[in-house]
Amino acid sequence: MPIGLIAGKGELPKVFREEALKRGEEVITAGIKGITDMEADEIIPLGKVGRLIKVFKKRNVDRIVMLGKFEHRLIYTSLLQLDLKAISILRKSKDRRPASLIKAFMEALEEEGFVFIDPKPYLESILAVEGVMGRRKPSEEAKEDGIFGFLIAKELAEMDIGQTVVVKNKAVVAVEAMEGTQETILRGGKLGGKGVRVVKVARKTQDFRIDVPTVGLQTLEALRQAKADALFLEAGKVYIVQKEKFLRNADRLGISVVGIC
Repeated sequence: MPIGLIAGKGELPKVFREEALKRGEEVITAGIKGITDMEADEIIPLGKVGRLIKVFKKRNVDRIVMLGKFEHRLIYTSLLQLDLKAISILRKSKDRRPASLIKAFMEALEEEGFVFIDPKPYLESILAVEGVMGRRKPSEEAKEDGIFGFLIAKELAEMDIGQTVVVKNKAVVAVEAMEGTQETILRGGKLGGKGVRVVKVARKTQDFRIDVPTVGLQTLEALRQAKADALFLEAGKVYIVQKEKFLRNADRLGISVVGIC
């Protein structure tokens, strides 16, 4: 039976599909109109959950993976596009935090007979590892900021506010909310100036089927524009898309990339 891949924005869904195909799995990719930026087998309009269910059932999908960026703020700009199934999910969600909405969505599809699987076994090779991952070592001051920011980021992630913080000189410069990682980094750069440090983590009880923290080349470009000198990622829990290229470019830009736990 094929795996159904619900693909959001970014490279991570593509990486998963390539790895699954290498293992002999059949993958049916459902893209969301205006969001997904990879080739998909079906394109579903935003908010049309009923159509998504019909597509997967028609294609004999029994397992589902959901990867990529689905911006939280889209829920406020697409209310008029929601079908009855999506409205039902919205009503059942205990609040409108990302994790709550995604869990309500998953529960609705599980009631239809689908099973959401953990994509982590397919993506182990691109996880952040503990220690300095490139050639550029962080300064002692940057290390202190990384440890300081890590503890704060973990608390914020657990409250489902965001997974990224920007710090400098042991002060919080910017915190991620609905705007996403890149915008948070850029805002942090404007406020903190040259030499800010960025920390990205997972929730303490991270479900790897839901909203997995990820960085990629767009993140690196935001770091460059913000004039950041270090990026700290929770080891074993944050994906680095195009990992080798990411680390080479970080070295070239003078940005330390460090796995922390």
